[in-house]
Amino acid sequence: MSFDVLTYPTAEPATLIAGDRWAWRRPDLPATYPTADYALSYAARREGVPEALIAITATETASDYVIEIASALTATYPPGRYRWAAMITRTSDAERVTIGSGEWLVLADSAADATSDPRGHVRRTLDALESVIEGLASKRAASYSIEGRVVTYRDLEDLRAMRARYRAELADEARKDRIRRGYAPGGRIRVIL
Repeated sequence: MSFDVLTYPTAEPATLIAGDRWAWRRPDLPATYPTADYALSYAARREGVPEALIAITATETASDYVIEIASALTATYPPGRYRWAAMITRTSDAERVTIGSGEWLVLADSAADATSDPRGHVRRTLDALESVIEGLASKRAASYSIEGRVVTYRDLEDLRAMRARYRAELADEARKDRIRRGYAPGGRIRVIL
């Protein structure tokens, strides 16, 4: 995205970064909801923290509804998943209809947030599994007893199976990210004859 309104994406983004300038436009709406008679707004609430509200009001041009949120404001938005709704309000009587909804993933500002782990859930879990497997691989006993309490290590094969699932999930995330950025998905194509 550049700073030129004509190059803004024409739909709501799926991922946003706190501290970045957020911008998109909706050129598809004025045909049904002329900008002279209607207003577009968004309300987004963070999952698990409903009081964390992001309220956005679009500006109107003759041909677009334009959404622009300054970096200084987005820097105040806590990272997380937000459920959003887009609403059109008739300016003559304030009647409103919801015209769309979806989910935003707001990522932490890497330049300002030194406390957040930049890895996603899948990568953090895979790293933890790798660490546990490495630790258990050097153990000689599958279980032991301390003061009458029995401690049993989880079956190493179960952990390896979980690791395989998380590796596949991480590969799938990478493939989706490549497609989203306009690259070929990568991977192998198998032909069975």
